Amino acid sequence: MDPDDDVCLCFHVSLRKIRSYLAREDPPVASLISECLGAGTGCRWCVPFLKALHAQHQKGIEPDLKVSPEQYTRARSSFHRSGTRDADVLRDAGAED
Repeated sequence: MDPDDDVCLCFHVSLRKIRSYLAREDPPVASLISECLGAGTGCRWCVPFLKALHAQHQKGIEPDLKVSPEQYTRARSSFHRSGTRDADVLRDAGAED
């Protein structure tokens, strides 16, 4: 995922914004990422991905999702239809529940 791609599609919160928030605020728990423009508080699709980004930050790794924005968006659409997350996308992005 590129830095300017949205992780939270509901509120258009980009990976760059989340990285900046993590670096600046160093939140102790992933749920506090919601303070970054409401990330994760809409449809909740991105919550496992936010948790993965937080875990990477806690390990001192630059937060990143190894998934294309197209694959990510398609998987979100499928989530809205079926109510289940695509395990392959979660695994590829490093965000397995």
